[in-house]
Amino acid sequence: MISAPDRRETLQLIEDAVAAGARRAQACAELGLSLRSLQRWQHCPEDRRPSAQRAEPANKLTPQERRRVLEVANQPEFASLPPQQIVARLADQGTWLASESTFYRVLKDAEQQHPRGRSRPPVKRALTTHVADGPNQLWCWTSPGCRPRSRAVTSTGT
Repeated sequence: MISAPDRRETLQLIEDAVAAGARRAQACAELGLSLRSLQRWQHCPEDRRPSAQRAEPANKLTPQERRRVLEVANQPEFASLPPQQIVARLADQGTWLASESTFYRVLKDAEQQHPRGRSRPPVKRALTTHVADGPNQLWCWTSPGCRPRSRAVTSTGT
């Protein structure tokens, strides 16, 4: 969104350019602004989107439905399952509470969206490096089926 002071400045720049003989469409193009945006800004220089009254979606879950989703997700049989599997198992039982994405959204709002399952969370480990700063510290074996093309590559200098 463009702030109201920036809009007013842009309107003033375009009006100055038009007063100096430039075409309005060319002045808008120079600023990367469409002519329609300019007309809208001239009509109402303030941005009304942040303060707009928006109706709630008709399919929004009620607090009771959200509680029911959390209750089901926290039952022992579903506690270690991701929403994808919870919804599938409920569908197998003939029960429909909410979609998979709604399960994810409700769990996230309740701060329960974390790796659900028996697997342990990933552990960050330092990268392992192999450094040889002296003789006989780093050895490497090749499998018998993978013979090198050149003997000189694997020989020890003899």
